[in-house]
Amino acid sequence: MHGVERVGVIGSGQMGGGIAQVAAQNGFATVVYDLDSAALGRCKSLHDKLFNRAVEKGKMSAEQVRDAQGRLTYSDRIADIHGSDIVIEAVVEKASVKKDIFKGLAGAVSDRTILASNTSSISITDLATSVGDKADRFIGMHFFNPVPVMKLVEVINGLATSKETTERVLALSTAMGKTAVPANDRAGFVSNRILMPMINEAFYTWMEGVAEPEHIDEIMKLGMAHPMGPLRLADFIGLDTCVHIMEVMAEGLNNPRYRACPLLKQLVVAGRLGDKTKHGVFKYE
Repeated sequence: MHGVERVGVIGSGQMGGGIAQVAAQNGFATVVYDLDSAALGRCKSLHDKLFNRAVEKGKMSAEQVRDAQGRLTYSDRIADIHGSDIVIEAVVEKASVKKDIFKGLAGAVSDRTILASNTSSISITDLATSVGDKADRFIGMHFFNPVPVMKLVEVINGLATSKETTERVLALSTAMGKTAVPANDRAGFVSNRILMPMINEAFYTWMEGVAEPEHIDEIMKLGMAHPMGPLRLADFIGLDTCVHIMEVMAEGLNNPRYRACPLLKQLVVAGRLGDKTKHGVFKYE
C-alpha cells in the first residue's frame, strides 16, 4: 500500500495544478504551494473552471466537485506542505532550483515522507544528492500534459531509491487513476529519450527543405497514426523546453547526436516559443 493520505505539490503552474487536481479528485487531501500568490489564484480559478466543465459534461456530480474542492488548499507558506506523506515538485526544469527546494524540505518532512520530482529529463540520482540520508525516499514521478487527461506516470528510480519507495509510488499512482510504468535513471528516461530526437529530426527535415512543416506533420499523423504531428507537438511543449531537454540528454548521455537542431535553437532565440507566445513553428490566433 502507498500509505499516503496527504499530498503536497510544489508549483501551481500547468503541471503542478494538474497533479493537484488529479490528487484531490481521487480522494487525497492536497496542498498546492507556490511563492507567487497570484499564480495560486490563477490555479484555483482554473480548477474551478475545469470542475464546472466536468459537471456540465456529466463526468462529475456537483457533490463530487464540492468534495474535491474541499480537499484542495492553496498556500504561499512552504510550512503548510511539511506534513504531507508525499511532496511532488513541479517547478521550472532547472536542477539548481529543484535542488534548493529539496534541500530545504529534507530537514522539515517526516522520515516516512516520499520526495518526488516531476522532472521530464533531469537525473533523479543527481537531484537526490540534495536530500542527504533521505535519498532512499527520493523518486521521479513524470506526469504528462495535460495531467487530468494523460494516463501515464513514468516512475523513475534513482540509484539510491528503495524498493519500498518505488512500490509505494506505483500504488499511489494507481490510486490517482494513472497507469504507472517504471524506468531507471538515464537522461530523458524512456519517454523523452525517444520522443525528443524524433521532434529534433522533424526540425532537421524542415531545415533541409525536405518538406514544409504542415506536410511533415501530416505525413507523421497519417502514416504513423500520431494524434499530433511532431512540429505541432513541439509548439505545444514549448520550443525552449525542447531545446533544454535535448541539451540535458546531450550532456547526460555524453553524445552529440542529442544536440538541438540549429533551426530549433534559432526560433527560440527569436522568441518564437510555440503556444505560449502564439508563434513557434506555426502561428496561433
